[in-house]
Amino acid sequence: MPNSISLFKAYIPILDEVYKLAALTSVLDGAPELARQGNSANELIIPKMSMSGLANYSRNSGYVGGDVTLTNETVKCNYDRGRMFMVDALDDMETAALAFGRLSGEFIRTRVVPELDAFRFSTYASKAGIGKKEGTLSTGKNVIEALRAAHAAMDEAEVPAEDRVLFITSALKGAVDDLDTTASRAAMDLASQVIVVPQGRFKTAITLNDGTTGGQEDGGYKTDDGQDINFMLIHRPAVIQYQKHIVPKVITPEQNQDADAWKFGYRTVGIAEVYENKVAGIYCHSVAAA
Repeated sequence: MPNSISLFKAYIPILDEVYKLAALTSVLDGAPELARQGNSANELIIPKMSMSGLANYSRNSGYVGGDVTLTNETVKCNYDRGRMFMVDALDDMETAALAFGRLSGEFIRTRVVPELDAFRFSTYASKAGIGKKEGTLSTGKNVIEALRAAHAAMDEAEVPAEDRVLFITSALKGAVDDLDTTASRAAMDLASQVIVVPQGRFKTAITLNDGTTGGQEDGGYKTDDGQDINFMLIHRPAVIQYQKHIVPKVITPEQNQDADAWKFGYRTVGIAEVYENKVAGIYCHSVAAA
């Protein structure tokens, strides 16, 4: 069925497009050329550079020698998720293709992307050493003060002012916008980009359902153990964020040994981590623990 396979493959670019349009954290994706495959399939090798600082210059002997060291840090992928769906073979080619297009698009938009965002935010929020603050932000003025404190903390840690991305809930952004003052606009303009995040994706901790344990068969994630995040300020270069392996798979009814049906699978493997020497580039403001 070569024509059928070609038709199904034509939907694969749609998967990438849906992800880029819907994933709020995609702006933090690192350049893939900065990471190469490690010895194991679930590893990435990230280059790290360190160098000597300035030394006294001597008019007699000149410069003091310095060292530049380029090392490779091996990090393991911490996200490996997938699902397989079936469409009965009685559907004709066009109907199956339409079903696949709608199924995959809705699956990624409503299940994959929210989970991936929630996983990334909770991973960064739980990293030791990042800037953290808990409290209630009940007014727009409170939000502005908290945002300034976040930027001030990064300034003191010498985090570059450019490439700071502000992720914030709609309610808090609205509270600032309602002030409609120079101060409110200035607070938002401190970040290079402002992205509104639904609270369901914005938690300090989540649990990924395994899909097989009782009560977890529906898959996805739970937020029972996490606190609501008010906002996160993230310096793009501080995170190691990279999807190493994204595979939409199509199996024809002839290849399917279990049923007379098309099988459509989706798997994504990636990493969401913070560089050890750049934890100051993450600041999380959340509600106080109950």
